[in-house]
Formats: sequence, C-alpha cells, structure tokens
Amino acid sequence: MPDEHTDPSCLFCRIVRGEIPATIIASNAHALAFRDLHPRAPTHVLVIPREHVASLAAATDGAMLGSVLLLAAEVARIEGLAEAGYRVVSNVGADGGQTVPHLHVHVMGGRAMQWPPG
Repeated sequence: MPDEHTDPSCLFCRIVRGEIPATIIASNAHALAFRDLHPRAPTHVLVIPREHVASLAAATDGAMLGSVLLLAAEVARIEGLAEAGYRVVSNVGADGGQTVPHLHVHVMGGRAMQWPPG
C-alpha cells in the first residue's frame, strides 16, 4: 500500500520508499541524504524530506524544513566540509533550475564555490 505522504510517480519518493537505489549518507525521522548522481562539486549530496513536498514554495511545515537543514549540516560534518565551508541551495521552479518536483537541498563542497552561482 503506498504511503499517503509520498507520490507514487515521484523519483525522490521512490528513493525514500527504497524502490530506487541510492547511496545514503545520513537520515533522520523527517529527511534523507544521498549522493547526487550528477555531481557539480567534489562532494554533492541531496537532502530531501521523506514526505512529498513539491518545492520550498509549497512547504508549510517548519519542523520538517528544520530537519532537512539540520541533516544538511550533519552531512557537511560527515563529509568533512564543515571547517572549510560548503554551499546549501534549494532550486525552486523551472527558472530556479529545479528538475525534480520534490523539495530538496544540495549540499556541495570540496572546492571553492563561485559567486554569482548562476
């Protein structure tokens, strides 16, 4: 029986349900972190909520958002990025570069990041 908080056709929901393999880095009760299949930095990890939320624009649960960001910080520590620095970004909508319609943040590091990013 599908979880009522996930979307059966969503790529990231399928990862949460274990239907698609992913290299899991860390998790908590509300979020899951796994390696990006197309990394844009030496370290590139995605952190997603376990429940389906289309984007940051659709988010309404502050506790869930806090869990996602706390897990992003934990990933940075696990991956050895915390001391030198890292970037956390969430793309929203097509113009923002969002390609999977499920809220996620990118944790990127292992090299100096450029500004502006886009």
